[in-house]
Amino acid sequence: MALIRKVRGFTPKIGKDCFLAETAVVVGDVTMGDECSIWYNTVLRGDVNTITIGNRVNIQDGSVLHTLYEKSVIEIGDDVSIGHNVTIHGAKICDGALVGMGSVVLDHVVVGEGAIVAAGAVVLSKTVIGPGELWGGTPAKFIKKVDAEQSKELNQKIARNYLMYSRWYDEE
Repeated sequence: MALIRKVRGFTPKIGKDCFLAETAVVVGDVTMGDECSIWYNTVLRGDVNTITIGNRVNIQDGSVLHTLYEKSVIEIGDDVSIGHNVTIHGAKICDGALVGMGSVVLDHVVVGEGAIVAAGAVVLSKTVIGPGELWGGTPAKFIKKVDAEQSKELNQKIARNYLMYSRWYDEE
């Protein structure tokens, strides 16, 4: 069973039908929607400020989500995929976005609806990635516009796949 821990009077709130891997850690002021999956060695540290996660969000193995004390929060919309070994520190990730493996997304970043952060990108503080934009590199820069609806559909498919993967663990 995942480590779910109360900190500073805040107990994590987990939605319905969520999968939390045995080595996942969820602490403090974290609110998670329904049908989410939090994978192995992922840490959601809501000890210094709020982390809010929508529905059907998958946060893959080894990712870390944290904030700045009283200065930044994390907001993640619905149908978002956060790849393996991602660091998100006080950012907003809008509906249907994808944050690629090994990326770093810093405080006060906004990743727009259906946007994609390429694998390994480092998105600097206060960057605004528009809906349907692809950003990559270190530091991350605009690469191209993608069809926001197509991107959102693809990202929703990935989110549904991760929901399916999480159901496999119910069978054991």
